[in-house]
Amino acid sequence: MLEATDISVHFGGNTALGGVDFRAEAGQITGLIGPNGAGKTTLFNVMTGLLPPSTGTVTLDGKDISSLSVARRARLGLGRTFQRLELFGLLTVRENVRVAADFRRGWSRDHSHPAQVTDEVLEKLDLGSVADSLVGDLPTGLCRQVELARAMAIRPRVLLLDEPASGQNEAETARLAATLVDLAADGLAVVLVEHDLRLVMEVCNPLYVLDLGAVIATGPPEVVQADPQVLAAYLGGELEETA
Repeated sequence: MLEATDISVHFGGNTALGGVDFRAEAGQITGLIGPNGAGKTTLFNVMTGLLPPSTGTVTLDGKDISSLSVARRARLGLGRTFQRLELFGLLTVRENVRVAADFRRGWSRDHSHPAQVTDEVLEKLDLGSVADSLVGDLPTGLCRQVELARAMAIRPRVLLLDEPASGQNEAETARLAATLVDLAADGLAVVLVEHDLRLVMEVCNPLYVLDLGAVIATGPPEVVQADPQVLAAYLGGELEETA
Protein backbone atom coordinates (compact mmCIF):
# COMPACT_ATOMS: atom_id res chain seq x y z
CA MET A 1 0.00 0.00 0.00
CA LEU A 2 2.80 2.43 0.92
CA GLU A 3 6.36 2.02 -0.30
CA ALA A 4 9.48 4.15 -0.01
CA THR A 5 12.42 3.21 -2.20
CA ASP A 6 16.04 4.33 -1.87
CA ILE A 7 15.14 7.31 0.32
CA SER A 8 18.07 9.57 1.20
CA VAL A 9 17.93 12.88 3.04
CA HIS A 10 20.95 15.13 3.50
CA PHE A 11 21.16 18.24 5.67
CA GLY A 12 24.30 19.97 4.59
CA GLY A 13 27.05 17.44 5.10
CA ASN A 14 24.95 15.27 7.42
CA THR A 15 23.04 12.22 6.21
CA ALA A 16 19.71 11.77 8.01
CA LEU A 17 18.62 8.87 5.79
CA GLY A 18 20.80 6.89 3.44
CA GLY A 19 19.14 4.67 0.84
CA VAL A 20 16.22 3.49 2.99
CA ASP A 21 13.69 1.02 1.60
CA PHE A 22 10.40 0.63 3.47
CA ARG A 23 6.97 -0.81 2.74
CA ALA A 24 3.68 -1.14 4.60
CA GLU A 25 0.94 -3.55 3.57
CA ALA A 26 -2.81 -3.20 4.00
CA GLY A 27 -4.16 -5.12 6.98
CA GLN A 28 -0.85 -5.02 8.86
CA ILE A 29 0.73 -2.95 11.62
CA THR A 30 4.27 -2.22 10.47
CA GLY A 31 6.64 -1.11 13.20
CA LEU A 32 9.43 1.40 12.67
CA ILE A 33 11.79 1.55 15.64
CA GLY A 34 15.29 2.72 16.46
CA PRO A 35 17.27 4.87 18.89
CA ASN A 36 16.71 8.62 19.13
CA GLY A 37 18.02 10.36 16.03
CA ALA A 38 17.84 7.22 13.89
CA GLY A 39 15.71 8.96 11.21
CA LYS A 40 12.24 7.62 11.96
CA THR A 41 10.36 10.94 11.95
CA THR A 42 12.43 12.10 8.97
CA LEU A 43 11.18 9.08 7.01
CA PHE A 44 7.60 9.89 8.08
CA ASN A 45 8.06 13.46 6.86
CA VAL A 46 9.33 12.23 3.50
CA MET A 47 6.47 9.78 3.03
CA THR A 48 3.82 12.36 3.94
CA GLY A 49 5.32 15.16 1.85
CA LEU A 50 6.59 17.48 4.56
CA LEU A 51 10.19 16.94 3.52
CA PRO A 52 11.54 16.36 0.00
CA PRO A 53 14.06 13.53 -0.22
CA SER A 54 17.50 14.00 -1.75
CA THR A 55 16.94 10.73 -3.63
CA GLY A 56 14.23 8.10 -3.84
CA THR A 57 10.53 7.67 -4.55
CA VAL A 58 7.36 7.18 -2.54
CA THR A 59 4.43 5.22 -3.95
CA LEU A 60 0.90 4.77 -2.60
CA ASP A 61 -1.01 1.77 -3.91
CA GLY A 62 1.35 1.65 -6.89
CA LYS A 63 1.04 5.37 -7.72
CA ASP A 64 4.14 7.56 -7.53
CA ILE A 65 3.30 10.37 -5.12
CA SER A 66 6.84 11.71 -4.69
CA SER A 67 6.04 15.10 -6.22
CA LEU A 68 2.63 15.58 -4.60
CA SER A 69 1.87 18.06 -1.81
CA VAL A 70 0.88 17.09 1.72
CA ALA A 71 -2.75 17.92 0.92
CA ARG A 72 -2.80 15.78 -2.22
CA ARG A 73 -1.32 12.84 -0.33
CA ALA A 74 -3.97 13.22 2.37
CA ARG A 75 -6.69 13.17 -0.28
CA LEU A 76 -5.25 9.94 -1.66
CA GLY A 77 -5.45 8.35 1.78
CA LEU A 78 -2.39 9.20 3.88
CA GLY A 79 -3.18 10.16 7.47
CA ARG A 80 -0.72 10.80 10.29
CA THR A 81 -0.15 11.95 13.83
CA PHE A 82 2.88 13.81 15.16
CA GLN A 83 5.57 13.18 17.73
CA ARG A 84 4.72 16.50 19.35
CA LEU A 85 0.99 16.94 19.87
CA GLU A 86 -0.56 19.15 17.20
CA LEU A 87 -4.09 19.79 18.46
CA PHE A 88 -6.38 22.82 18.69
CA GLY A 89 -6.29 23.39 22.44
CA LEU A 90 -9.15 25.90 22.51
CA LEU A 91 -11.52 23.54 20.67
CA THR A 92 -13.39 20.58 22.07
CA VAL A 93 -12.57 16.98 21.22
CA ARG A 94 -15.55 16.86 18.86
CA GLU A 95 -14.50 20.09 17.15
CA ASN A 96 -10.92 18.86 16.67
CA VAL A 97 -12.18 15.75 14.89
CA ARG A 98 -14.80 17.74 12.99
CA VAL A 99 -12.09 19.98 11.50
CA ALA A 100 -10.63 16.99 9.66
CA ALA A 101 -14.06 15.70 8.69
CA ASP A 102 -14.96 19.10 7.23
CA PHE A 103 -11.78 19.20 5.15
CA ARG A 104 -12.48 15.68 3.94
CA ARG A 105 -15.93 16.67 2.70
CA GLY A 106 -14.27 18.90 0.12
CA TRP A 107 -12.68 15.96 -1.70
CA SER A 108 -14.67 12.86 -0.70
CA ARG A 109 -17.01 11.15 -3.11
CA ASP A 110 -19.14 9.21 -0.65
CA HIS A 111 -21.14 12.30 0.46
CA SER A 112 -20.80 11.43 4.15
CA HIS A 113 -21.78 14.36 6.35
CA PRO A 114 -18.91 15.62 8.54
CA ALA A 115 -21.06 15.33 11.68
CA GLN A 116 -21.76 11.68 10.88
CA VAL A 117 -18.08 10.95 10.23
CA THR A 118 -17.13 12.70 13.48
CA ASP A 119 -19.64 10.71 15.53
CA GLU A 120 -18.48 7.42 13.99
CA VAL A 121 -14.84 8.14 14.83
CA LEU A 122 -15.60 9.28 18.38
CA GLU A 123 -17.56 6.09 18.98
CA LYS A 124 -14.90 3.86 17.45
CA LEU A 125 -12.18 5.35 19.65
CA ASP A 126 -14.39 5.50 22.74
CA LEU A 127 -14.14 9.28 23.10
CA GLY A 128 -17.84 10.00 23.51
CA SER A 129 -17.57 10.76 27.23
CA VAL A 130 -15.09 13.61 26.60
CA ALA A 131 -16.44 14.75 23.22
CA ASP A 132 -17.48 18.16 24.51
CA SER A 133 -14.42 18.76 26.71
CA LEU A 134 -11.79 21.28 25.72
CA VAL A 135 -8.68 19.52 24.47
CA GLY A 136 -6.50 21.91 26.45
CA ASP A 137 -8.02 20.54 29.68
CA LEU A 138 -7.26 16.88 28.92
CA PRO A 139 -4.21 14.85 30.00
CA THR A 140 -1.58 14.05 27.40
CA GLY A 141 -2.49 10.38 27.11
CA LEU A 142 -6.06 11.21 26.18
CA CYS A 143 -4.93 13.93 23.77
CA ARG A 144 -2.99 11.23 21.89
CA GLN A 145 -6.30 9.45 21.33
CA VAL A 146 -7.85 12.68 20.07
CA GLU A 147 -5.06 13.17 17.55
CA LEU A 148 -5.56 9.60 16.37
CA ALA A 149 -9.28 10.28 16.02
CA ARG A 150 -8.64 13.39 13.96
CA ALA A 151 -6.37 11.44 11.62
CA MET A 152 -9.08 8.78 11.29
CA ALA A 153 -11.66 11.42 10.32
CA ILE A 154 -10.20 11.67 6.81
CA ARG A 155 -10.84 7.92 6.48
CA PRO A 156 -7.26 7.12 5.46
CA ARG A 157 -5.99 4.00 3.74
CA VAL A 158 -2.59 4.36 5.41
CA LEU A 159 -2.19 5.65 8.95
CA LEU A 160 1.24 6.79 10.16
CA LEU A 161 1.48 7.19 13.93
CA ASP A 162 4.47 8.91 15.51
CA GLU A 163 4.79 7.82 19.17
CA PRO A 164 1.03 7.60 19.88
CA ALA A 165 1.62 5.93 23.27
CA SER A 166 3.80 8.76 24.58
CA GLY A 167 2.29 10.11 27.78
CA GLN A 168 -0.22 7.29 28.09
CA ASN A 169 -0.69 5.15 31.18
CA GLU A 170 -0.81 1.36 31.07
CA ALA A 171 -4.58 1.17 30.58
CA GLU A 172 -4.53 3.77 27.80
CA THR A 173 -1.70 1.94 26.03
CA ALA A 174 -3.61 -1.35 26.23
CA ARG A 175 -6.65 0.37 24.73
CA LEU A 176 -4.45 1.84 21.98
CA ALA A 177 -3.07 -1.61 21.17
CA ALA A 178 -6.58 -3.01 20.79
CA THR A 179 -7.57 -0.05 18.60
CA LEU A 180 -4.59 -0.52 16.27
CA VAL A 181 -5.35 -4.22 15.88
CA ASP A 182 -8.96 -3.37 15.01
CA LEU A 183 -7.89 -0.76 12.46
CA ALA A 184 -5.56 -3.20 10.73
CA ALA A 185 -8.32 -5.81 10.72
CA ASP A 186 -10.49 -3.29 8.88
CA GLY A 187 -7.87 -3.24 6.09
CA LEU A 188 -5.81 -0.18 6.99
CA ALA A 189 -2.07 -0.13 6.57
CA VAL A 190 -0.84 1.10 9.96
CA VAL A 191 2.73 2.32 10.44
CA LEU A 192 3.84 2.72 14.04
CA VAL A 193 6.86 4.65 15.32
CA GLU A 194 7.06 3.97 19.01
CA HIS A 195 9.55 3.79 21.90
CA ASP A 196 7.26 1.57 23.98
CA LEU A 197 8.84 -1.68 22.82
CA ARG A 198 6.36 -3.85 24.67
CA LEU A 199 3.58 -2.30 22.59
CA VAL A 200 5.61 -2.67 19.41
CA MET A 201 6.42 -6.33 20.03
CA GLU A 202 2.78 -7.04 20.86
CA VAL A 203 1.07 -5.54 17.80
CA CYS A 204 3.64 -5.06 15.00
CA ASN A 205 4.63 -7.51 12.30
CA PRO A 206 6.84 -6.82 10.43
CA LEU A 207 9.35 -4.54 12.11
CA TYR A 208 11.91 -2.21 10.55
CA VAL A 209 14.82 -1.01 12.66
CA LEU A 210 16.59 2.24 11.76
CA ASP A 211 19.96 3.29 13.13
CA LEU A 212 21.97 6.30 11.95
CA GLY A 213 19.71 6.69 8.92
CA ALA A 214 19.94 3.10 7.66
CA VAL A 215 17.74 0.01 8.00
CA ILE A 216 19.76 -2.48 10.03
CA ALA A 217 17.09 -5.18 10.44
CA THR A 218 13.62 -6.12 9.26
CA GLY A 219 11.31 -9.03 9.92
CA PRO A 220 9.03 -10.53 12.58
CA PRO A 221 9.45 -9.26 16.16
CA GLU A 222 11.03 -12.47 17.43
CA VAL A 223 13.70 -12.29 14.72
CA VAL A 224 14.40 -8.57 15.06
CA GLN A 225 14.74 -8.56 18.84
CA ALA A 226 17.39 -11.28 18.63
CA ASP A 227 19.43 -9.54 15.93
CA PRO A 228 22.92 -8.62 17.23
CA GLN A 229 22.94 -5.30 15.32
CA VAL A 230 19.64 -4.31 16.88
CA LEU A 231 20.77 -5.23 20.36
CA ALA A 232 23.94 -3.21 19.85
CA ALA A 233 21.95 -0.20 18.61
CA TYR A 234 19.86 -0.29 21.78
CA LEU A 235 22.93 -0.98 23.94
CA GLY A 236 21.48 -4.41 24.72
CA GLY A 237 19.08 -3.11 27.32
CA GLU A 238 15.49 -2.43 26.37
CA LEU A 239 15.07 -5.17 23.79
CA GLU A 240 16.67 -7.84 25.99
CA GLU A 241 14.34 -6.90 28.82
CA THR A 242 11.32 -6.98 26.48
CA ALA A 243 12.36 -10.38 25.12
